[in-house]
Amino acid sequence: MRLLIVEDERRLAVSLAKGLMAEGFAVDVVHDGPEGLHRAQEGAYDLVVLDIMLPGMNGYRVCGALRAAGCEVPILMLTAKDGEYDEAEGLDTGADDYLTKPFSYVVLLARVRALLRRRGQGASPVVRVGDLVVDRGARRVERDGNEAPLTAKEFSVLEQLVVRPGEIVSKAEILEHVWDFAYEGDPNIVEVYVSALRRKLGAGVIETVRGAGYRLVGSRA
Repeated sequence: MRLLIVEDERRLAVSLAKGLMAEGFAVDVVHDGPEGLHRAQEGAYDLVVLDIMLPGMNGYRVCGALRAAGCEVPILMLTAKDGEYDEAEGLDTGADDYLTKPFSYVVLLARVRALLRRRGQGASPVVRVGDLVVDRGARRVERDGNEAPLTAKEFSVLEQLVVRPGEIVSKAEILEHVWDFAYEGDPNIVEVYVSALRRKLGAGVIETVRGAGYRLVGSRA
């Protein structure tokens, strides 16, 4: 899952990004309203964490502009302000949830996960492909009844294949959603994680489609 944080408090933004990346999310960070609006419109994000008090363009206007343009990405608003009026204004502009500073990182993570679960019109978080069972809510994977312990990054790579079972998912698409916008390392890092998943889940689960990408099969090796 790829998230965008729009927050002008740089220390807070970096702290949130580090925490969310440790959970396996790909995270991009910007620090003003106009850039946040541009990035949210141009990028394929699964969720936006949006501060209200931003330079150049406040969060209400960013959120309103995104909704007016037909962008349906879930938006979690952050603010140092408090009160029912502020919350109502945020929700009226199209935000999906609202969190007042200071807040617990654990609460923010729970809100992020809840919004991501809601996306997809209530689709079940448990996906079954052959003898592979992936619980996206609990971030738990089983094959043939046996649990496979995955790292956060391994799970995120697998998740990109799980949401499109049987389809070819390119290396570029996996990079875009699992690694952040600023990643400039070797794109073959995807192959490293796919190899790790094959070791843990079995060679027959992920098929390489030469020159195109990877496909989740989920059948017995």
